[in-house]
Amino acid sequence: MYTDFLVIGSGIAGLTYALKVARHFPDRQVTVLTKSQEDETNTKYAQGGVAVVNDLEHDSFERHVEDTLVAGDGLCNEEIVKLVVQEGPERVREIITWGARFDRDALGQFSRGREGGHSRHRVLHHKDSTGREMERALLEAVHQQPNIQVLTHCFVVDLITQHHLGYLVTKSTPDITCFGVYVLNLQTRQIEKLLAPITLLATGGCGRVYRTTTNPAIATGDGVAMVYRAKGRIENMEFIQFHPTALYQPGKGGSTFLISEAVRGEGAILRNHAGEAFMARYDPRKELAPRDIVARAIDSEMKRTGTEYVYLDCSAIPEEHFQSHFPNIYEKCRQLNLDLRHDWIPVAPAAHYSCGGIKTDAWGRTSICRLYACGECASTGLHGANRLASNSLLEAMVFAHRCYLDSVHLIQQPFTLPDVPDWDAAGTTEPREMILITQSLKELQQVMSDYVGIVRSNTRLQRAMRRLDLLFEETEALYESTILSPQLCELRNMITVGYLIVKCAMFRKESRGLHFNTDYPEKSRIVQNIVL
Repeated sequence: MYTDFLVIGSGIAGLTYALKVARHFPDRQVTVLTKSQEDETNTKYAQGGVAVVNDLEHDSFERHVEDTLVAGDGLCNEEIVKLVVQEGPERVREIITWGARFDRDALGQFSRGREGGHSRHRVLHHKDSTGREMERALLEAVHQQPNIQVLTHCFVVDLITQHHLGYLVTKSTPDITCFGVYVLNLQTRQIEKLLAPITLLATGGCGRVYRTTTNPAIATGDGVAMVYRAKGRIENMEFIQFHPTALYQPGKGGSTFLISEAVRGEGAILRNHAGEAFMARYDPRKELAPRDIVARAIDSEMKRTGTEYVYLDCSAIPEEHFQSHFPNIYEKCRQLNLDLRHDWIPVAPAAHYSCGGIKTDAWGRTSICRLYACGECASTGLHGANRLASNSLLEAMVFAHRCYLDSVHLIQQPFTLPDVPDWDAAGTTEPREMILITQSLKELQQVMSDYVGIVRSNTRLQRAMRRLDLLFEETEALYESTILSPQLCELRNMITVGYLIVKCAMFRKESRGLHFNTDYPEKSRIVQNIVL
């Protein structure tokens, strides 16, 4: 199979890029691959909104830049922050013209929320399901574009580079080039090759590496793992953001329900089991401190009191207002028999967002030629050591546009795809016991949650690395001997991502942003990115 533009992932980053290149080149083919349903993405589950400065009377680019830099704790690329903040309003206007609807007040003006780390009300939203609304608008626009095909239930196994042509490829190879991907068709169970002169990775996050996450089941870090195997550059994977307020449900692992940060922006208060509003002890901004600070504060309260959760008191928010602004959260609480007029919501931190990822430049280019990356799988320099709330959707749109601008020139340069061999599955057999995969996944998530969570130490990281080494050896042996399944491929990718998180965390001899190590509680004077 051949396509002119190959897009891996159908969230906001992938669809925005696909739509732009398809409209620019109506005679070229754009193919979007997704391993599940077309709308099953991290974008779909984004509740809060998109942070953007489009009211210069009450806000400014400088304030948004400063808020982002403060949250990023010294590791943001300031030039990248400025361009995202300044280019953001045009990208938001664009998605509105494509059909995305944001809440407005009685006068028709945008309703703007405020979230942790923001000094102004600048978060545009659609109730408490902003991501779902943006995903809907993009999919409708994509389906109206005749030269875009969306292929669902296609699991990308690996990037095709010179390695698959028989050449030795290392991280020092100067011209590693992506020629497309090998794809496991989940309906035919056959592995096919899909070749393209330009490939974009928009594969989302890796929250499923942890036992409890706000991410859907698809968030297994596939893009990051594939680039690392292809000898591409990965950076800052130690910065895993834990959302402070995921709904706590006893005995429930996997994907957990998110209680949006916007609820705290409307006046909800965090309380411990004694009923104390404790955030003032940790930060003068209280509930509206950046997420790393709030998550560590909750973790500290839970450890101090020996409890598994704290409470979010929403009683100060009028019921009608809450129901209007957060209908999905309200309905979820109602199902659990929580009356928000006097009942408090049990919450605990859960893995939420990866601030590191595939290292890219200002145009979304990776260290591998003809391969772009944007969205959560990419490390652009915007987030630094901690992402400012609601900056992720903005970043995805801005960098999808920049990837598009760069690839418009690249596609017109002479390029000949090589003769790529078919996938070789000789000697492999059907797996006899799926328990070998499912148990290894449980072990991985347990190790990452217990040893590489909100608070870390050298001893915990060393233990995690030893256990990951064993899981890696066992899984690679299984990979070499059995017919591939999506479960095995995802496990392999998650072990790789777990390794990258631990390795980066071991290299960082300080506590900064989302990475807190009890052996190095202070910040280092030397600020640097960890690149693998």
